[in-house]
Formats: sequence, C-alpha cells, structure tokens
Amino acid sequence: MLWPITAGAFDAVNFTWPEEAAPEVRDSVKAVSVLAELETREDVQAADVLAAAQGDYARIVEALYAQGYYGPVVRILLDGREAATIPPFEAPKAISRAQIVVEPGPRFRFGTAQVAPRAKSTPETEGFDSGEPARATAVRAAAQDAVDGWRQKGHATAAITGQQITARHDAAELDVAVQVDPGPVYTFGEVRVDTQSAVKPARIRQIAGIPRGETFDPDAVEKGAERLRATGTFRSVVLNEEPKSDSTLDVLVEVTDRKPRRLGFGAELSSTEGLTLSSFWLHRNLLGGAERFRVDAEVRQLAGTAGMNPDYELSARFEKPAVYGADTLFYATAKLAYEEEPDYISRSVKVGLGVSQEFTDTITGELGFTLSRSEITDLYLPGDPVRRLNVFAMPSALTWDTRDSTTDATLGAYVRLDTEPFTLLSGGNASGMHFTADARGYKSFGKDDGVTMALRLQLGSLYGIDAANAPPEYLFHSGGGGTVRGQPYQSLDATYANGTQLGGRSFVGVSAEARVDVTAKIGVVAFADTGYIGPESFYDDSGSWHSGAGLGVRYATPVGPIRFDVAAPVGGDTGDGVQLYIGIGQSF
Repeated sequence: MLWPITAGAFDAVNFTWPEEAAPEVRDSVKAVSVLAELETREDVQAADVLAAAQGDYARIVEALYAQGYYGPVVRILLDGREAATIPPFEAPKAISRAQIVVEPGPRFRFGTAQVAPRAKSTPETEGFDSGEPARATAVRAAAQDAVDGWRQKGHATAAITGQQITARHDAAELDVAVQVDPGPVYTFGEVRVDTQSAVKPARIRQIAGIPRGETFDPDAVEKGAERLRATGTFRSVVLNEEPKSDSTLDVLVEVTDRKPRRLGFGAELSSTEGLTLSSFWLHRNLLGGAERFRVDAEVRQLAGTAGMNPDYELSARFEKPAVYGADTLFYATAKLAYEEEPDYISRSVKVGLGVSQEFTDTITGELGFTLSRSEITDLYLPGDPVRRLNVFAMPSALTWDTRDSTTDATLGAYVRLDTEPFTLLSGGNASGMHFTADARGYKSFGKDDGVTMALRLQLGSLYGIDAANAPPEYLFHSGGGGTVRGQPYQSLDATYANGTQLGGRSFVGVSAEARVDVTAKIGVVAFADTGYIGPESFYDDSGSWHSGAGLGVRYATPVGPIRFDVAAPVGGDTGDGVQLYIGIGQSF
C-alpha cells in the first residue's frame, strides 16, 4: 500500500472503550499514553508519533494490570492503520489522527493471596487479600512490605526469592504466592567514608551517628543520611549497605561537598515600615567538622513613614553539630544592635551560647544562656533619661513542626514555645519571665489541593517586672507585616495607670489566610489579622484590640513565593489608609 506524502499535522487522539469501563481505568490509560501528550504539542514529527504509539501498547497494558485487568485487548490505529504493523524505519511522512481502542475485559480478583514468610508485627497490605481486586500494585506493595518488615527486624538482606502468579481467566481470579528469604540478622559494623571531603572522616561518622554493634535498622541508616544533609555542608549524601559474611554490615558514606562559602542578600518593602535590606556571609565548614559560621547584617525602616528612623543590626552565629550526641547541636551567638523607636533609643550588645536537641523528627528543644548590655534612652520621659542595663537570661524553646515546607506550607502544623527567665544585674536588680507562643496550622483541599487554609495564633507575656523598668525588647507591640497587616508598624501599645503609653506586657495575635492557586506559578490570598496589647502580664481584656484585612498575590520561585499584600484597617483607631507589603515567602 502506498502512503501519500502530505503536510497534515498530528492533531487528534481519540479513545474508544466499552461504556461500562470504570472512570479510574479511563483516567489511568490517558495518564500513561504518550500519544495523548503529543496531541498538545506543535510540529510533531510522524516518526515521533509512531514511536509513541508503539510504546503505548506496553504502557497501557501495564496500567490495566495495575488496576486488575489481565485480559485486555489494546489496538492503536494511526490514520486507520495498526501501529504495531508499521516498521519503525518505514514511518509515513505524516500522521494526523490516532485512535486508541481499549477493551479491558473482566476485572480479576485475588484467589490465593500469599507472601510468606512475614515478620511478626508486619502490617497487612491494604487491598492484598482473597476477593479483593487483583491490582498488580497491591502485589508489589505486599512483597515490598514483607521485605521491609524483615529489614526492620535486622534482616538487612531480606529478598524475594520466588513467585508463582497464575491468572485463571475462566474465573477471573489471580492466584499469587510469593516466597521471601529473610536472611540472617545483621549488626552494624564499620562506617567508612568512601569519598574525598573537606570534612574530616571522623566528624562525618560522628554526625551520621550509626550505632556500631547494634542490630541493623534501616531507619538508623536513613536518619544518618538526614543528619548529614541537615548540616548544609554537602550537596549530596548517599549511604550504602555492605553486608559481610560474619553477619556484620558496614555502612559506606559517599558525600559531595558544597562550596564552603556563600553570600546572600534580601529585601522587603512596606509602605509604612519602609525598606528592609539584609545580607549574610556563610561558611559551611569552618574548622573541618561541618561547623557553620554565619554573619548577618540588616538595616530596617529605611525611608519609612514620618518619625520612623532606621534600625541597624549585626549578628553572628556559630554552630557545631553532633557535640554531645548525633542529635545535639552546640551554638554560640553575638549581636550588636541600634534601635530608634518612638518610645526609646537602644544601643546593645549581646552574647550567648546554648545547645539544641532533636528529640524526634518533629520535636526539637533548645536551652541557652545570654548576657547583654544595653544603653536605653527613654524618650517618653522628660529629659530623655538614660538607663544602662546588664541582663542575664536563660532562653529555652520547644518546637513541634510537621509542615511540608518552611516557606510555603500547605499541610501540617507548627508550634513553638519560648520562655526566657532573666535577671537585671544592674539598673534595678529585678527579675522576670518573658514568654511567647506561636501556633500555626495548614490544610489543603479542592482540585489538586489548590486551596490552602492557614491559621495562626500568637501569645506573649512579660511577668515579674513593670514596663518602665523592663528591657524594651521584652515589651510587645502590634501592627505591621508580622502581626496585623493594614495597621501601621508597632502602632498599638498599652496605656498604664500613670497615663504612660509603652509596649505592652501581654499580646494576642490571630491571623487567617485563604490561599488559592490560580496557575502553577500564581496564587491569590485573602487574609484577616487581629491583635491585642495589654498592660497586664496575662490577658484580662483591659488593653486594646485592632485588626486589618486585605488581598495578596503570590508568585512561586525556587526560593519561595514572592509575596505582595495590600491591606487596610478594619478595627481599632491606630491607623487608616492602605498598607503595602512585599517580601519572599508566605507571611506565616
């Protein structure tokens, strides 16, 4: 048969199946068909269409097997000709239409469904049981669950050694019998570093924390890899298992170093708070043990509203992982700061050290000590008197984090509790406690989880010291991008018995957002915030509330969404007009 040379374009793919074909069958077939994907492209060559069609036979059959259909008939016609009969090197000059004819046949169910032996406490595989639809995916999952169950018991070399799968077409049943060989129980042996790295091998082993001499545990291997990645020192981390004849198992570590130094910059803009500029310099392996040393510089409130002057901050942080154990981090900090706010001017220096302990994959605790010296000019008092404060504090924190992303969370929760008992070593010899809580929750729903609801609750309390004698950074304000959008920055404070207005000793903040994906890159947000500041240490409604609401746009980037929010006050008397906020990452 002679095929005419035409200039026709490939522009149509039609699917044909019985009316009773289940929706999941239709969806799975369309999802794996490369021909269907080519239909959306322009300037597709006939040879590409033929190659896609001939490959679609196997892809479609495999998709049907996955759904439990083991007697399908699949035909693919290119301009009326069966694709399988066209020699690959004799493709037509042009192909304009494709028809995919699928007859799934009866859906098989499991007759015998057995994977054995299985370790005790291995969970049953969902959908793998006599009478259930005989999905090929269920067979693979059951086999993998059996192997994983033995590996969790220390049998590192557990493997599938045999299988007997019989399709009984007359009864539309699939009999499955899979044999598993658990192999011996292994204990961890040596941890060897097989690649060149600027990090010392002993430190790599220490950070990985593989428990030598203990029974093999695949979770310990994965956790070791996660610890190494968490240092930020390595571009890639691979841990390989090497079983030995004496029932010990060595772990081979392969790492690729990142460039040790990094320089970064950031900017955030608000119509009232002005421009915030920041930069940092980072060294990822300062002393050859994956230590991180970072210096940050930040200038805030540049070109802010009238009466708002710039604040400056220079800080440094040193971190050393695996100091008292694989999950313990030692840190030391130092900070110089100058703040000029409506109530005060502060010049301060602070140093501190502490440890961070990861208790589980989601729970982390911190405990530290700080010593600070500050010079406070109280602008709200006649003559602008100066206080000189030396403060010793013991900050601690507990964090629970199950979010799927730190910059653009769509699922999970985040809770952080901070407590900081402190003593004034000069300037009053008073003591007190500073407490904050930050709780956030995220839930996605709708088509492709394209709608995300985000809620946030913030609490704060200062106990044991009055506001006039407290270090200014321990007092609370509300308003601005971190608390109530639509209200001017730190516009809400507290009024005390003598008529003085200062930052409050208690704070409550509530925020809600509805985030909707418009495209893969662009999203819109509707939000509402409210905040409370009170003179008391614990909320008793003797203070004041204000609130704001607005709309925003998000544009996805590799480092997080670019944020643009427009907000206005809807409650309280601390502001009017529209406020603009631009930054990177979701607001919370």
